[in-house]
Amino acid sequence: MKATNTSSELLSSKPQNPTLLSRFMGSMRPADWLFKQTTMLFALAIAGLVVLIIYEMVRNSQLTFEKFGFTFLTETVWDPVREQFGALPFIYGTVISSILALLIAVPISLGVAIFLVEHAPVKLAQPISFVVQLLAAIPSVVYGLWAIFVLAPLLRDNIYPLIQSTLGFLPIFQGNINGLGLLTAGIILSIMIVPIITAVTTDVMRAVPNTQREASFALGATKWEATQMILQNAKSGITGAVILGLGRAVGETMAVTMVIGNRPKISASLFDPSFTIASAIANEFTEATSEIYRHALVELGLILFIITFLINASARLLVYAATRRQGGAAHG
Repeated sequence: MKATNTSSELLSSKPQNPTLLSRFMGSMRPADWLFKQTTMLFALAIAGLVVLIIYEMVRNSQLTFEKFGFTFLTETVWDPVREQFGALPFIYGTVISSILALLIAVPISLGVAIFLVEHAPVKLAQPISFVVQLLAAIPSVVYGLWAIFVLAPLLRDNIYPLIQSTLGFLPIFQGNINGLGLLTAGIILSIMIVPIITAVTTDVMRAVPNTQREASFALGATKWEATQMILQNAKSGITGAVILGLGRAVGETMAVTMVIGNRPKISASLFDPSFTIASAIANEFTEATSEIYRHALVELGLILFIITFLINASARLLVYAATRRQGGAAHG
């Protein structure tokens, strides 16, 4: 009788009005709700910071936007005295030096990673991995000094003359050799990004389960065929590592400034001096005495930001496409 009365009381009772705090929290406990809101605040702060950076760069590029418009990207003349500004030589130097760095660094990085993960004994792999990670932490100015006093003279006196004597019929290997230029910048950039690509690729390959290697060997695969299978499964992560290295190469400033020659001119020869966007900003911002000069340099920074954004967006698309193909193959 008592239980019947209790049930009828519960059925007849009206739901209580939720408080304002309970409406926000829902069914979450207060600590969980507070943790969620805090992490969301951090994420929104990063997004807001990016928006603020873009806004400031656009606002401080207004003069060159109005005077040059789209021709700022296509003009090749950079003459601050006559207030003529064209970004094409800097875009050319940035893109070519980064591509050269990737062409040199990616095969070396993959080779080192494959050796460390698949072939090297543990006693040898651990110290080499430590040294590779240590190289990634060296400041860029140290690389720049080493490039000026060691790398550039070595290339100028021994390597470049040999290349020009054998491949000099190609326009990219013609011209005067002075040790400072696009190719030297690409080489020093490749040395700087090899540790990053190698470290990430090594971690990605080690993340592939050993059962896949054992299954390959059980089916009669050779060591090379098993390695190919590991590389195929780690393809999306390796792509991310390469794009990470490319991002550093595009934005690298100090070391490139010290060896690229700093001349805003487009030349087919890789031996000729050039300029990158980051180097131009670092070199000339303190010398920008006029308002439009400063706006031109800020617009260069905006272009560098857009190039970096496009690189990262392309990387996302590549990883997404690779993951989707792997998923489709697995389900097929």
